[in-house]
Amino acid sequence: MSDLWPRVAAVRDVRISVRLAALLFGALFAGTVHAAPGDNLKVVRELSSKVGPIVGSALACRDIARPRIQLIIEKFQGVIREASTLEADRDEVTRLLDRYVAEGRSMVTSGRIDCRAADRQLAGLEKSIASPPQTTSGLPEVRFGPPAAMAAIAPTQTLPPPMNVRGVTQSEIKFGIIIPFSGPVRETGRLMKLGIEAAFDRANESGGINGRMLKLVAADDGYDPNRTLDAMKQLYEKEQVFGFIGNFGTANAAMAIPYALERRTLFFGAYTGANVVRHDPPDRYVFNYRPSYAEETEALVHYLVKMRHLQPRQIAVFAQDDAYGDAGYAGVAKAFRTLGANDNAILRVNYTRNTVDVEPAVSQLKAQRIPIRAVIMVATTRAAAKFIEKAQEQLPGLIFANLSTVGASSLASELTLLGPRYTNGVIVTQVVPGVSGYSSLVLDYKNALAKYFPGEAPDYTSLEGYVSASILIEALKRVGPTFDTERLVDTLENIRNLDLGLGAQLGYGRAEHQASHKIWGTALDETGTYQAIELE
Repeated sequence: MSDLWPRVAAVRDVRISVRLAALLFGALFAGTVHAAPGDNLKVVRELSSKVGPIVGSALACRDIARPRIQLIIEKFQGVIREASTLEADRDEVTRLLDRYVAEGRSMVTSGRIDCRAADRQLAGLEKSIASPPQTTSGLPEVRFGPPAAMAAIAPTQTLPPPMNVRGVTQSEIKFGIIIPFSGPVRETGRLMKLGIEAAFDRANESGGINGRMLKLVAADDGYDPNRTLDAMKQLYEKEQVFGFIGNFGTANAAMAIPYALERRTLFFGAYTGANVVRHDPPDRYVFNYRPSYAEETEALVHYLVKMRHLQPRQIAVFAQDDAYGDAGYAGVAKAFRTLGANDNAILRVNYTRNTVDVEPAVSQLKAQRIPIRAVIMVATTRAAAKFIEKAQEQLPGLIFANLSTVGASSLASELTLLGPRYTNGVIVTQVVPGVSGYSSLVLDYKNALAKYFPGEAPDYTSLEGYVSASILIEALKRVGPTFDTERLVDTLENIRNLDLGLGAQLGYGRAEHQASHKIWGTALDETGTYQAIELE
């Protein structure tokens, strides 16, 4: 009982704050406070102590829509401007508000209130703004302009009707993503979603897409393709999403794409380099950002043969025993044929999906008459880390070369725990530039990450999600306020030479639904930090 009382008291205090904030905010909104300019500023300082914690607690809850919070912030900024004529006063009140916002965040993170209570607080403010008290006053009325989301639209205009398009309303465009919330690759899936959300949040803060806010709804399939179809149905039929972005996994995509195609629904930027999303000619509704596994494995084979001077027979493949592994292996075989080598002689050792059972694969490598000197790895994070650990112990000196989908940061973390001899020299191809770099796109990404997800470290996977979403956002802006899937697809197919600041131009066409063919090389050093390497 003693532990319960502080929580009850906190909730009671919150309710009192909401009532007071609603009264003050509504009064200022309607121009009902009769006071001199100095007194107005005093009222706004008091208001910041009530509004700030409500905004902060809402910001700490990811399920509360950001446009709702942004609207409150923008209206309160209008109150500050109206109440203070001096820039110094405005700065002071803004700093005060920031402090109270931080306090509100801590109320949720410390468990003093929960997100349901935070949502109710926000709703109270919204209601007070929608229906302000009506009394007389000598204070000039405070009139608010449209929120940033509507800033580009004239006050007398409204958005064109959304043409009865699924997932599109006057205020919102809803996309779906299917990722593993559980299982051995859940962290990589989480990072993909994080990068997309960072790009969406950045766009929403700048006004959204012609006044409509972008929303991402996620479903979990646990990286199990047997669950993917149900997840697709959940998002399409129940959540009514407009399209899909960033779906995770090769075998999972093989289950999802037929469903999307039957419904003529956009399937954009999946986290796979397999041919299932790269048909020739391309499926009309399927678009990719990343290069293919064939391009990544070709880059690795050429690097090992041309730069490290290995014979093709000294290179093996460690692969997941499914469509993902098959796609990577096929890329290696194609690269061997390009070099004039016999692709039938490639040694492939496997492990079972969603496991770290790598001992049989290591034993197969040890049994080879001609020693293997390098292994191209088509694996997920934990399996790759376990394989490197076991193989390094039994076959020291091996070169380990991974595809980008291994999850670069997660792999580095796993290997760093084992010690410097396990990290040093491990190669990972990347489909985005180094996260430690200073290109304009990388800087935009890191600024967005710091603003919307403070504490999250820059990562290759979340950067890929950010880039994919940025391409989609550009297409949505170009298609205009009235659109449907067909118009968006036509717009995507006409994007040429798009420069996002990656160091490589992006684009699509009717016969080309892959935006990028650029691959970067990285290798871990003894500290577990990725350093750039030249692949050719």
